[in-house]
Amino acid sequence: MTELLLEFFSEEIPARMQARAREDLARLLGDKLSAAGLDFEEIRTYATPRRITAVVEGLPQRSPDVKDERKGPRVGAPDKAIEGFLRSAGLGSVDEAQTREDKKGSYYVAVIEKAGRDSADVIAEIVPEIVKAFPWPKSMRWGAGKLRWVRPLHSILCLFGGKVVDFEVDGIKTGKHTRGHRFMASKEFEVKDFADYEAKLRKAYVILDSDLRAAKILDAAKARADEHGFSLVEDAGLLNENAGLTEWPVPLLGSFDEDFLSVPPEVLATFMKAHQKCFAVSKGDELANRFVLVANLEAEDGGTSITQGNERVIAARLADAKFFFASDLKVSLEARVPQLKDITFHEKLGTQYERVQRIFHLARELAPIVGADPDDAERAGILAKADLVSDMVGEFPELQGIMGRYYAIDQNEAPAVANAIADHYKPVGPTDEVPTEPVSIAVALADKLDTLVGFWAIDEKPTGSKDPYALRRAALGVIRIVLENNVRLPLFTQVQAQLPETIESKDEVARSLLDFFADRLKIYLRDQGARHDLVDAVFALGGDDLLMIVRRVDALGRFLDTDDGANLLAGTKRAANILRIEEKKDKKAYDDAPDSALLEAPEEKALAKAVDEVETAAAKAIEDENFEAAMSAMAKLRAPVDAFFDSVTVNADDPNLRENRLRLLNRIRNTTKTVADFSKIAG
Repeated sequence: MTELLLEFFSEEIPARMQARAREDLARLLGDKLSAAGLDFEEIRTYATPRRITAVVEGLPQRSPDVKDERKGPRVGAPDKAIEGFLRSAGLGSVDEAQTREDKKGSYYVAVIEKAGRDSADVIAEIVPEIVKAFPWPKSMRWGAGKLRWVRPLHSILCLFGGKVVDFEVDGIKTGKHTRGHRFMASKEFEVKDFADYEAKLRKAYVILDSDLRAAKILDAAKARADEHGFSLVEDAGLLNENAGLTEWPVPLLGSFDEDFLSVPPEVLATFMKAHQKCFAVSKGDELANRFVLVANLEAEDGGTSITQGNERVIAARLADAKFFFASDLKVSLEARVPQLKDITFHEKLGTQYERVQRIFHLARELAPIVGADPDDAERAGILAKADLVSDMVGEFPELQGIMGRYYAIDQNEAPAVANAIADHYKPVGPTDEVPTEPVSIAVALADKLDTLVGFWAIDEKPTGSKDPYALRRAALGVIRIVLENNVRLPLFTQVQAQLPETIESKDEVARSLLDFFADRLKIYLRDQGARHDLVDAVFALGGDDLLMIVRRVDALGRFLDTDDGANLLAGTKRAANILRIEEKKDKKAYDDAPDSALLEAPEEKALAKAVDEVETAAAKAIEDENFEAAMSAMAKLRAPVDAFFDSVTVNADDPNLRENRLRLLNRIRNTTKTVADFSKIAG
């Protein structure tokens, strides 16, 4: 088995495109090798600012011979059918086809044999195809060439078993040479395989593996800060970006004027990150007037000039931040609210100002449900989006909410109101914290429910992988806020109340949105280790209180893990299957109550009695929201159900007896629906 080493060396590749480029290269190369019949053990890909690299382990020297048989028309078929078959099979005449026999007579078969090819020839054919079709998000042409690449492509290294695979792409011929660091080791050098390639790159000040570059940045950045008694403010996204910007990362510590610390720390960190890709540094719980930059070389002066240059740029950027902050503080949030009329939220849902009117009314309605002060909830709802028209958020939209909180504090708004302005966007991702203060919960729910109901009202739902308005994230946010704060919220009723009166089928739209919540809840619970079929079983009963649904799902899951639960599920499914077959055959439902006078066998009498007792006890337990007690009641059905099926023939010869027993099976099915629809449960 042989190794393939492939490198595309170019001008700087944007950091944000490198990870996707690695994935695309691995996918395209793997697909084309497999399509050519070349099996392999592993594909690894790497990226630096100036190269994307792939190494394929375990390739054969040659693709296998292939023998394929293609069935053709019957002997004696029309000439056009035979001609089409010969043409598609690449045969010159029927004499080149074989004749086979089956029960219907003779038919033609084309036996197509394809000899294997040298792997090097296959590689020389597929790599140019990959280069020309590479799916860069943005690409360019340069010079007189026709090739499009993310940046001008300078060379292609392609070695198979240590030998150059000869081909050419838009005038660029393959070879066995590459280059190291642009400034520290710019001379071209030759490589013979991947191990040699990686080692020589390292000597030429290039760390090929982006994970190793990131680890080096993190360790050295922490060390630079720690040397002076500071701590690095870690940022995974910024770390990966710096790893994509450097081939030989060298973290350095810089500083800025302490006067800038009067600006909120989130602003300072954002400006340094956005403009200079620098990490913030802290001293205890406070941001320090330091930063860590990541140079791409070991400078002769130890990095002094690089640090000073970054300090000058950052000073100018932080001066802008200080100006924006001071300017924004001169205008109250309340005065900014009318300006939201100039921002369109959605052409069918109005402006941000119109949305704010809906949010603050809804927040006030939700306040008693979540234990919030209605006046504070309304005030926070009114001011929640006001910072969208501030200078600071206009420059950096990711600061929305955060800046609103600072402005609200400066303007002496209640702490709960200020915190709600910042927290109502949460959670912004699956790992983000949810708001926990009552006013924040009310506004966060109002914001997300308004979004979901609005887009459902105009029939703009997510389709497939497309979700341009992040509605899945909004629904998951509602679910997490409700569950993690133990909020009792009747969703169906809430959605119905929010839908515009102009909607003709409010129930249908509300039910559709509730189904969407059910799908999101299943994903959420599955991630927590729960079974999604249990969510279906509970949701099928029509509940819309997410907190109670989850508690019931938990209790149901524990019950089904017991012998009583597993056996009752099996018995219930057996009853349901018999009913389904017999109802289809008889074209009638057996919904009536069984006649006690027709109960003959002791086992069916015991079952009828148990069903009545269990249904009453389970219904009472559900009403009391004591789901464990409901499951305990259900467990009492296990023995009489087992005994019934062991001793009683449902399809008795006596039609009256048969019908009565089918009615009894229906009672089993309906009684278990007190806690869940067992037909939705797998197993």
